[in-house]
Amino acid sequence: MITTQTADSVLKSYYLNVVSEQLDKTVNPFLACIRKTTSDVWGRDVRKAVRYGVNGGIGAGTEDGELPKALSSGYAQFVAPLKNLYGTIEISDKAIRASQSNEGAFVDLLNDEMDSLIRSSTFNFSRMLFGDGSGLLATISAAPTPDSGIYNVDSTINLAEGMVVDIYTGKTLDTAGAVIATVDRSSKKITFTGDVGDATQSDTLYIQNSRDLEITGLKAVFEADELYGIEREGKSWLTPYKKTLFGDMTEEKLQEAIDSVEEYGGGKINFIVCSRGVRRKLISALSAYRKTDSIDLEGGYRALSFNGIPVIADRFCPKGTMYLLNTDDFGLHQLCDWQWLEGEDGKILKQIPGKPVYTATLVKYAELMCYRPVGQGMLANITE
Repeated sequence: MITTQTADSVLKSYYLNVVSEQLDKTVNPFLACIRKTTSDVWGRDVRKAVRYGVNGGIGAGTEDGELPKALSSGYAQFVAPLKNLYGTIEISDKAIRASQSNEGAFVDLLNDEMDSLIRSSTFNFSRMLFGDGSGLLATISAAPTPDSGIYNVDSTINLAEGMVVDIYTGKTLDTAGAVIATVDRSSKKITFTGDVGDATQSDTLYIQNSRDLEITGLKAVFEADELYGIEREGKSWLTPYKKTLFGDMTEEKLQEAIDSVEEYGGGKINFIVCSRGVRRKLISALSAYRKTDSIDLEGGYRALSFNGIPVIADRFCPKGTMYLLNTDDFGLHQLCDWQWLEGEDGKILKQIPGKPVYTATLVKYAELMCYRPVGQGMLANITE
């Protein structure tokens, strides 16, 4: 007989490992290539000692002359708080009771909930990888006409139907828990379920309760004034390579950019991620020479290959942008892998007070770090 105790046991013994593996490997090809580690986690923070520059105690000399003066390379400590990542499922009491005598129906019920969790996680964690940690989704670009309820936004790339968002005016929270009802991607317009107060032009949208609490993504690595607690100004070793007016995509120009990044930072580019429009232009450029090879990646992904470097297109990568990365310079530091949030009684499924619904929450405490920002590159304003 199927009960909430049975569901608890199945979630612990079977679904945890399966879902954890999928969230780590299949959410995003870039994330799948990044090393996951529990090292350098101290309390609630990640504290990573990084080396920059070269050892200064090198030189040539005469047979009986002075030896080079010893001078070790520089060190800095990156510090960032672990971010709290959650994924929640809900199962109604009615659904559990309806499948009490049918194990197949119960399995289908849990499978459906887990598939929904993975789909939502894929969307949100991929979005975070390209953000700056603020969680900003979009900005309202025009106030709605009276009674229309239709809001123009600057971009819909981070928005989806059913998202629960908070609406801010500056730093003031105006509306908490607004639900997006529709997203018109062609005209960049959205509507909400119910009243959202006085939301107007220049107001900003964030995932519920998440403002300034998301992982440090690529936007922060390339654009933030302060990175992992260190001011970037005046520190060349903390400054990535950027070419802001790339223009038309050609094989020669892209290889020249890769060479420049490697010369600039002394690293090796092994992963390229770009917008879909940029990938189409790259395919067109390579097709002229019949060079559209592909390469298999961890997590079951297949990517376009440029001189042996995988090229992945991601919907969350800004338009006209390409990132040239060394995944060896990144690490996802975590207190632990995905775990179910358990109560004092050890139970995973908990009834929502006042509702005939049970909820279970997956949690991971983690932060993404780039140890060598100088070894990464960004090409912007590529003609799509």
